[in-house]
Amino acid sequence: METFLIRVLQLILSLSLLVIIHEGGHFVAAKIFKVRVEKFYIFFDPWFALFRWKPKRSETEYGVGWLPLGGYVKIAGMIDESMDTEQMKKDPQPWEFRSKPAWQRLIIMVAGVVMNFLLALFIYSMILFHWGDSYISLQDMTNGMKFNETAQKIGFQDGDVLLSADGKQLQRFDINMYRAIADAREVTVLRHVQKKIILMPEVSLLEMAKENPPFIDVLIPNEIDSVLPNHAFANAGIQKGDKILAVNSQSVNSWNTFLQIMDDLKADALAKNEKTATLSVVYGRNGVQDTVTCQTDTAFMVGTIAKKIDYRFTNLKYSFFESFPAGIKLGVNTLKGYVDDMKYVFTKEGAKSLGGFGTIGSIFPKQWDWHKFWSMTAFLSIILAFMNILPIPALDGGHVLFLFYEIIARRKPSDKFMEYAQITGMFILFALLIWANFNDVLRFLF
Repeated sequence: METFLIRVLQLILSLSLLVIIHEGGHFVAAKIFKVRVEKFYIFFDPWFALFRWKPKRSETEYGVGWLPLGGYVKIAGMIDESMDTEQMKKDPQPWEFRSKPAWQRLIIMVAGVVMNFLLALFIYSMILFHWGDSYISLQDMTNGMKFNETAQKIGFQDGDVLLSADGKQLQRFDINMYRAIADAREVTVLRHVQKKIILMPEVSLLEMAKENPPFIDVLIPNEIDSVLPNHAFANAGIQKGDKILAVNSQSVNSWNTFLQIMDDLKADALAKNEKTATLSVVYGRNGVQDTVTCQTDTAFMVGTIAKKIDYRFTNLKYSFFESFPAGIKLGVNTLKGYVDDMKYVFTKEGAKSLGGFGTIGSIFPKQWDWHKFWSMTAFLSIILAFMNILPIPALDGGHVLFLFYEIIARRKPSDKFMEYAQITGMFILFALLIWANFNDVLRFLF
């Protein structure tokens, strides 16, 4: 319950900040061009609001709605989420959105997206300034990687050290590494001190990312670091420094394989309604092999811990001024990666992978961590900026599309057309929202 509340609090705080910055962009741009803003709300307020306040001599009402699906500014003389069509039937006023030149209206509409993108760049810059950048280079992972069956059929082998994809160096174990490998025609690895080139077939990043065991994982040596007293391995005589070579006649060449075998044993035992599982373990000590039989506890544990991998970290530090170009580069690369991944949304598997608030909340850490919080907030700001600029009616991008039409055709779309477009866009958005959160429910249940 505590983990759930921490994630919910992080999600609400992050989304609130993003909404304030986004709508604040529209608000400031509207004020610059002397357009009246009637409302500035965090979250939506159908029927009632949790809080509302209108300062004296102010034309804007500020408030907090109860429906946490975003936020809005109600700009006078504009068909938006409020669907205030009565105002549009009156004569245009000089302080209304519709009375301003198209270029001013265009700036007002893109201001929210621009502010979200600038916010992401600023957060990334401050993360690099405060915490720097620390990672383990793939080339320094001298034990190599662990590959699943799909990867091994392509030509990868356990222990391969990843070097490059299409000649471009692979730097770190993250989603960018997966993207580079999925898009590559050939991947270069170091295998037994020799470079090997692996020709890549057409591989879907989405399929790679969802495979279990993972397509690529960090290989953990099958050497035992410690055994817990009065547990299965300790009682069987297995000691620190021993290597697990086989379990129930299945060869073990890494700790990854051992954990997968243990998971399978647990699943089989539970399917048979058994509370423990029996293991026949072959282990090695100083070049000598021995075989023992032991029984797991009721949690299907044997009381052992793998030897810790002591890889060298690459630590990059940035001064205040150095952090900005580095943060901009990180933000731009994040946007490029996200845009590139959008092609999977229009596939059958991509539609199934869409997630709602549950998925978004799950990307935040279980314990409060400011570094991860700000990293996730910057990433969400990138997503919000990109999604809002899509040419869908009811989004900023839809309004921008119609403004470009007006500039090119030199005539405005009719108010009735804009009203129908807004309704259509809102229907599309609510359908996507329902579908994404329905997927979250299915994942939770099954």
